[in-house]
Amino acid sequence: MDPGHALRAPSRLHAFNRYEIKYLVDADRMDGLRADLEARLDRDAHSGPEGYSIWSVYYDTRQLRFYWEKIEGLRFRRKLRIRHYGDRFAIGADSPVFVEIKQRVNRVTQKRRVRMRYRDALRLCDGRERVEHSADEAPFIDEVLDLTSRLDLRATAITGYQRHAYLGRGADVGLRVTFDQRVRGRDRDFGLGAPAENRFIIPPHKVVMEVKANERVPYWLTDLTASRELQVVRVSKYCQSVEAHGRAPRSVFHVPGHDVQFPLTKAPTP
Repeated sequence: MDPGHALRAPSRLHAFNRYEIKYLVDADRMDGLRADLEARLDRDAHSGPEGYSIWSVYYDTRQLRFYWEKIEGLRFRRKLRIRHYGDRFAIGADSPVFVEIKQRVNRVTQKRRVRMRYRDALRLCDGRERVEHSADEAPFIDEVLDLTSRLDLRATAITGYQRHAYLGRGADVGLRVTFDQRVRGRDRDFGLGAPAENRFIIPPHKVVMEVKANERVPYWLTDLTASRELQVVRVSKYCQSVEAHGRAPRSVFHVPGHDVQFPLTKAPTP
């Protein structure tokens, strides 16, 4: 099984609601936080010692409608993306990817996604063609086609990072905590396997820690974040990529620090 596919459901259509809280953590504090969490959470079996890579292609309008909906904090907003887990240089036409619609309704994040071959994901999102699907996937496929056609969506930005993930057990089932480091991106060459260079879109000495819960965050975890003096942040990797590449002005939610020109990551780096 490919890394990161632990969330796969029996149906290829996977949907869930949850609350998400993000923190921006200094990279040199990550190991201590992970050690604290491992006393109460299970390490995602698909992470491995080095975690796993996630690469996403985001779609938006020419006027960056989805970007501005996030910046303006609309109560209902959504994003369309193609997501790949694992080494991006190993991806081929038949590699499994997820086509996802991630949306926010008030404070709840909802995500729906369908697993398909990369070639079919491109046919659906770029070619705006109906692809083979099961009966329970039909409404999702129709929604993607409606979004791409009605809003004239196009690939706009790519993000990639290395993730370490932890899962709740016992009373904390449904809890998920992730650490995303080396957050990079680009605004061109949108093929997931393209030998293109990516720029750091969040300073490399920073890690995005995210807490995801179905209903509530357990008290022990809120106590832990408070004792570590972690501050909740509003950060979107997609918005970071848009702003870091000059597609939109720096917003109030922009992570400071990469007005400095961090070096590009080399193409052979997965």
